[in-house]
Amino acid sequence: MANNTLDLLSDLVAKAAKAGADAADAVAVDARSRGVSWREGKLEDVEGSEGEDIGLRVMIGHKQAMVSTSDRREANLKALVERTIAMAKAVPDDDYCGLAPEDRLHKGSFAELDLFDDKDVSAETLTDLAREAEEATRAVEGVTNSAGAGASASSWAISLVTSHGFSGHYQGSSFSVSSSAVAGEGTGMERDYEFTSARHFEDLESATWVGTEAGRRAVERLGPERMPSGKLPVVFDPRVSRSLIGHFTGAINGMSVARGSSFLQDKMGEAIFAPGVTITDDPLITRGLSSRLFDGEGVRVGKCNLVEDGVLKTWLLNAAAAKQLGLEVTGHASRGTSSAPGISTSNLYMTPGAQSPAELMADIKDGLYVTELIGMGVNGVTGDYSRGAAGFRIKDGQIAGAVSEITIAGNLKEMFRHLVPASDLEFRYGSNAPTIRVDGMTIAGA
Repeated sequence: MANNTLDLLSDLVAKAAKAGADAADAVAVDARSRGVSWREGKLEDVEGSEGEDIGLRVMIGHKQAMVSTSDRREANLKALVERTIAMAKAVPDDDYCGLAPEDRLHKGSFAELDLFDDKDVSAETLTDLAREAEEATRAVEGVTNSAGAGASASSWAISLVTSHGFSGHYQGSSFSVSSSAVAGEGTGMERDYEFTSARHFEDLESATWVGTEAGRRAVERLGPERMPSGKLPVVFDPRVSRSLIGHFTGAINGMSVARGSSFLQDKMGEAIFAPGVTITDDPLITRGLSSRLFDGEGVRVGKCNLVEDGVLKTWLLNAAAAKQLGLEVTGHASRGTSSAPGISTSNLYMTPGAQSPAELMADIKDGLYVTELIGMGVNGVTGDYSRGAAGFRIKDGQIAGAVSEITIAGNLKEMFRHLVPASDLEFRYGSNAPTIRVDGMTIAGA
């Protein structure tokens, strides 16, 4: 299957070159998914999808065009080449388009990362998992209803061929179980959730654990109060702390830097976090949720520190951003079948600190422990940060009662400089951070 797809893409690229393209690449994404939803004791939905998409990108001088299709018949692929060439001749010049530098392409064998589990998980098995999760949720004392549970299984394969010598293919899989709980009644209802996801089916947490955690979290949120306004320490639960490094990677995206729209634009080589803080991107983690063998342009990838001991070390660059900034590609190109390469991280994480979450909070007389963030009030140009929040009050170093209807605000440049990570890093998402403390944030409550 892999060889057939790579042969097809190679033929497509060759035809594009014969038709007048100076350079070209072709990508194929084959995806399969199956999922079920279970709600209030009965099967609510069963979904399945299959897709075999191909995208062709051609460059003629400083012009480029992309066209995609899901029809792999020979006549359609011939027409695909003709359409893409015609579009490339008609579009305006793009001085920064082009393939990645040949000397940065991945060559040789690929890493063995065990990203694909060929286990065929039936709809019946997924139904059993979703039912088990919801039953565990409803069994938690204080839970009054379920917002539903679900389970899914998916697999995909990515193939890429370029006209300057790259050819690569790899497969991946993903499995998940989730559950949402409702606690309380009337205007006092609260909702929360839990989930587990993994590359391999055997690595999932149990459905009973997922359901029980969802119920427990919802019950803990009952009876929330408002907090008084003021400047207080804010502690971000790992569920939401990872959003802070998401804002960071958005600010070091090479396209944002090239456009002059990043609040970190002039900070390369400077300390933007406190000493000791390191943020790493590692695409080569075995069974990693966001691992990849090569980037969206065929560039070799490897573990790198984006921040090292608080100092900003690199931008995230694909070929276009690197050319615009006069720098080298970093292996962070992402690719779909219908658009030019974008930029993304892989397995991103903040290195844990020395203190446990309890130790991190021990000296907080009054503060906020955030478990949920609402809205996207973040200005990527200035770094101004303002988001709705819910969670728990911290009193005398201990997590106290639930609080909600709060806004927390600050500026990401200041927040980054003062944040302190705890020691509880876990790899549960594609992007991960431990519990994080940020002092002096503005809280707007009662």
